Amino acid sequence: MPDITILGEAQLRSLVPLDLDAVGQIERAFLSLATEPVVMPPVLNLALHGRHGEVDVKTAYIPRFDSFAIKVSPGFFGNAALGLPSLNGLMLVLSAHTGLTEAVLLDNGYLTAVRTAAAGAVAARWLARPDARRVAIIGAGEQARLQLQALMLVRRVEHVAVWARDAERAAIYAADVEQRFDVRCSVASSVPEALDQADIAVTTTPSRVPLIHAHDLHRGLHITAMGSDADYKTELEPSVFDAVRYVCDRLQQVRTSGELAHAIRAGVLPADATFPELGEIIAGRAQGRTGPDDITACDLTGTGAQDTAIAVLALERARAAGAGMIFHNDMTR
Repeated sequence: MPDITILGEAQLRSLVPLDLDAVGQIERAFLSLATEPVVMPPVLNLALHGRHGEVDVKTAYIPRFDSFAIKVSPGFFGNAALGLPSLNGLMLVLSAHTGLTEAVLLDNGYLTAVRTAAAGAVAARWLARPDARRVAIIGAGEQARLQLQALMLVRRVEHVAVWARDAERAAIYAADVEQRFDVRCSVASSVPEALDQADIAVTTTPSRVPLIHAHDLHRGLHITAMGSDADYKTELEPSVFDAVRYVCDRLQQVRTSGELAHAIRAGVLPADATFPELGEIIAGRAQGRTGPDDITACDLTGTGAQDTAIAVLALERARAAGAGMIFHNDMTR
């Protein structure tokens, strides 16, 4: 039986930093969704409302890879009060030829965080104005930090405004941004104030009520909404759909668990409403932004294709570096 590579979070952080290579890997995963016969089943979502938690299981087979990943991603949003991270999890990497386990990536959610932030950068690269300089970040958690870091790989950011329900966390975030990136970061007292001068807005929350409304929008704005990855989460009020050019990561998925799902349930859009996917825009099969005055919004619910892509990158780099613990699988029948 083939050996199994086991990698921990510290090793994976070293092997797969959030850089342009990671962004490129995720961009190609979006492209694969539009151009290859990718096999990607619906997300399995286990919601534990009484525990303020959830578990997502995502997977996808991308034909150009010799491996595929199955990702188990718990998110328990009361963990901060316990001094624990909200997100954790692991990925299993299996051979696409034999189905045998090739690696166990004990990343505690790190690879998910990287691929999610990289997806935000891809969305901005293809949908935000090339001259976008001012950014609004909604939320002050891990993704609020990583989304900005990824965005700065594809746009020259000169000013950041942050809003969070917890003003103290927002102030800490602003200080961290100014120290780390040498970019001015102000704390907004409301979401509309944060968006007022923004060229790009990124929503990074597990909110269950809309945070952005149609009257908050202005010409030229791009919104990346990445918090609504379950049917009970929402960051965009359904009226926003009347004002924006809407793009999603996977149409079938956002109809049940993204911002589109809420607009459909509100009666703003029909159940069979069709919109372009980000991969189709990358492939040149659909149009995103048509001019500087367009208002664009990209709904990112996270796909199994992204998980397979980042896991394959991690395993490739681990093998090249001789990293990880090798488990000799001597299973016999």
